[in-house]
Amino acid sequence: MQQVHAKKFLGQHFLTDLNVAQKIAETTYKGQSDQVPSTNEKVRVLEIGPGMGVLTQYLLKNPNIELTAIEIDRESVAYLKEWYPELKLIEGDFLKLDLNTLYPEGEFNVIGNYPYNISSQIFFKVLDYKDRIPVCSGMIQKEVAERIASKPGKKAYGILSVLLQAYYDIEYLFTVDEYVFNPPPKVKSAVIRMTRNKRRRLECDEALFKTVVKTAFNQRRKQMRNSLRSLFESQKSKVESSERLEWFLTRRPEQLSVEEFIELTTLIENSHV
Repeated sequence: MQQVHAKKFLGQHFLTDLNVAQKIAETTYKGQSDQVPSTNEKVRVLEIGPGMGVLTQYLLKNPNIELTAIEIDRESVAYLKEWYPELKLIEGDFLKLDLNTLYPEGEFNVIGNYPYNISSQIFFKVLDYKDRIPVCSGMIQKEVAERIASKPGKKAYGILSVLLQAYYDIEYLFTVDEYVFNPPPKVKSAVIRMTRNKRRRLECDEALFKTVVKTAFNQRRKQMRNSLRSLFESQKSKVESSERLEWFLTRRPEQLSVEEFIELTTLIENSHV
């Protein structure tokens, strides 16, 4: 069997452990509900970066899944077409893919052994389609997985933690060692599952919320009063002080929960004079 050569610039590390691959494949539907979908109820799944199809083969075997895959590497595309001719395969860059064109209506799940170098960008794009993606799961660098799943007060807690947890319930499922890849990465990996929570909309301006979170964590060691100063100045606004707002401004960003960031955003929004 012809092998695909791993390309460093694409962040490729091919999983070789079939047991791990099968466990990852199962994450795409088990996070949606307590029951596995029935055979007449297809779940549409988009796999990102299938490589040589180690995960793909298990997704294709599942009668409950209607699978589409997107792969940017031409060598991998040729391999997949030869060995998995039944696979609906798109050659292209997920980050440039118009998901509304691919799926004009309805929900779809996202899964993959994500390239380390673009995993954060992938999750930010998932957020853009959060009302249509009920489950996003797969394998990423362990450090990034810990960041996404982290709770307030932890060193790993940051922008990804807050923005993703605002809309998704995060499960850190299991850790994957380096030796089950070819070539082995220099770090451990982890499998996570993000399941859309019941919060349809934030109780604040969502664009401002995103700006507040990113601005705060860009200077995470500083109190919010200092880290958010640039935001106030850029909006050319004066912020009317209140006891509750003063409390927030003396905190550091890693001390605030998602709900508190929502409240802070509302205070800022309502305090512009």
